[in-house]
Amino acid sequence: MTSRRNIGQTSLRRRRGARSPMRDYDNLPSELRGWMSSAVLPWRAQSVLRAYQAALARTGCKSRALAELDALQGRLLHKDAAKVWGTGYPTAG
Repeated sequence: MTSRRNIGQTSLRRRRGARSPMRDYDNLPSELRGWMSSAVLPWRAQSVLRAYQAALARTGCKSRALAELDALQGRLLHKDAAKVWGTGYPTAG
């Protein structure tokens, strides 16, 4: 039997790819939906929620957790700037 997808033979459980990005976004807390609406990078709702929950566990404060998301996004932009725009592009970081 030939498969149309290149998944090979494995005993590992397959991941389901039938997630709804809009449903994931709608299920976020309102402060995260607000943060994502002004985010510079194309974040997935799951990624933002995971990072936010970790930051909230560390800080215990929603506004500080959102500030950590801003800092994380800044680090990711700084890291990627040279790859995207070249080494001469000015970055703050």
